[in-house]
Amino acid sequence: MTRYVVLISLWGAWCFLHSFMITPTVTGFVRKRFEKAYPYYRIFYNVMALVTLTPVLVYSFSIKGPAVFCWEGPFRIVQGLFMGFALLLFIGGAKRYDLAQFLGIRQVRENSTCSILTDDCRLDTGGILGMVRHPWYAGGILIVWARNLDMAAILTSLVITGYFLIGAFLEERKMLAEFGEEYIGYQRRVSMLFPFKWVIQKLTGR
Repeated sequence: MTRYVVLISLWGAWCFLHSFMITPTVTGFVRKRFEKAYPYYRIFYNVMALVTLTPVLVYSFSIKGPAVFCWEGPFRIVQGLFMGFALLLFIGGAKRYDLAQFLGIRQVRENSTCSILTDDCRLDTGGILGMVRHPWYAGGILIVWARNLDMAAILTSLVITGYFLIGAFLEERKMLAEFGEEYIGYQRRVSMLFPFKWVIQKLTGR
């Protein structure tokens, strides 16, 4: 039981740190206090995320327990669908997002940034973003559950799923503050994580 408590604590601490470092309070402080170095903050943020994630992953994979659920028999089809759709979401998102800004390269090169991951700082609703509003969060949720699950994997997946859901809602607040009525209309047309509205539109022709 202790190792599972440690596991949840490690994942919770990582999720908190990852979110806290990108809050407006922290980024605003860094921008004001370290103005010249601020363009490098996104790179620092990404490096810190990877460095701090490594020990969490190592500990997670070190905990081995009996399988609670395995993707076997006909369930492999569902597993394949999960993984295939996750890949579609990741690739589709990569085509619409400004990866240079996501990695922190644009901030250093141009000394500028957007509050959203587009190259022109405008709301993008094309491609995969016309199906779901947060394709990378949705893909991440599918990936963490598309594996054989022991107790450690289940707990890890629950924490990460919660983190992605909270991240999506926080992103929604930021987008509403940035785009107002335009984003409200986008919310009405397009589902947050999974393309329920898109499927209904295709089936009904609306």
